[in-house]
Amino acid sequence: MYNDFVHFVRELYQTNDFIPLHAPQFRGNEKQYLLHTIDSTFVSSVGAYVDQFEERVTEYTGAKYAIATVNGTSALHIALKLAGVEPETEVITQSLTFVATCNAIRYCQADPVFVDVDLETMGLSPDSLVAFLDEHAELRDDGYCWNKISNKKITACLPMHTFGFPSRLDEITKICQQYRIALVEDAAESLGSYYKGKHTGILGKTAAISFNGNKIITTGGGGMVLTNDTEIAKRTKHVTTTAKVPHKWAFEHDEVGYNYRLPNLNAALGVAQMESLPDFLSEKRTIAMAYQQWGSENGVQFVQEPINTQSNYWLNTLITEDKCKRDEWLQQTNDLGVMTRPAWRPMHQLGMNKDALCTDLINTNHLYERLINVPSSACQQ
Repeated sequence: MYNDFVHFVRELYQTNDFIPLHAPQFRGNEKQYLLHTIDSTFVSSVGAYVDQFEERVTEYTGAKYAIATVNGTSALHIALKLAGVEPETEVITQSLTFVATCNAIRYCQADPVFVDVDLETMGLSPDSLVAFLDEHAELRDDGYCWNKISNKKITACLPMHTFGFPSRLDEITKICQQYRIALVEDAAESLGSYYKGKHTGILGKTAAISFNGNKIITTGGGGMVLTNDTEIAKRTKHVTTTAKVPHKWAFEHDEVGYNYRLPNLNAALGVAQMESLPDFLSEKRTIAMAYQQWGSENGVQFVQEPINTQSNYWLNTLITEDKCKRDEWLQQTNDLGVMTRPAWRPMHQLGMNKDALCTDLINTNHLYERLINVPSSACQQ
């Protein structure tokens, strides 16, 4: 089985060399735009490519505003902060996620609360969310949702679109509205993914995208805050630029700010990568269909996009029978030069989150013990 799979992947990518999980692709105007940036001398956070990159992302996603940041974690930090997450409050999220999701919550000096995920989407389960809120939450006279057990305000819900597969956003949105909780989307992995025809990241109060080197497009390091709120957009640009008050020559800052703006050099990469995004998405879908066909012929289950969604298939994912079989797959494929990886260790199992409030995380634990990501780079056929 493992030899057959490795042979299939090598045929897919037409190489006998080591095959990484997800490699960046530079086949457009990246070098041209980088040289133009260098020649302009505007290589830091002031430059034409930063504005162009933000414009391209707003046009593509349908968000009213996009504000570029140095990485996805900084984007998520600001997205949470400007959605109203304050110190000593709670943010409901999923445990099956990358550590940056929880780190951003901690940067706000808030506490993560973990609810379960769906088996189908691998993202935050609205059923688990509503069960938690029915048991723990109450709306008080101040207009906010409070955890009546911890006596902390519940300020936000943070679903993550796992591996590019959209969560059940309609239901999550309705629950958040009912309980007056801000919806913040961790769309780090889902550029090019759609839920009921709408791009991920535009249904909540704010959202964050990542352009790390392993994402579907990359700026080396980079992120983006999405919002449809004009005031939040203005505040985001202000606080991510060290809260500097505009002036021809004076340095004045009116609050604690963050040096989070994306440099023009990175944005130049982003503009070129956005030009190639449609091709990347098409190629990755072809690869995903090939994996699913191979899986159906060989008795291997690959995750498919849920109904009413369109996934970017950032990382193709197979589900094994149990943890023992998962580890066997990982050992054999990596030994044969094809990179495969398990899911991240669930957040509730990490030491810094050992005291976090959790629901029953049955699906989270089930997926963690069985899930494997396989090579998913875009590939010209």
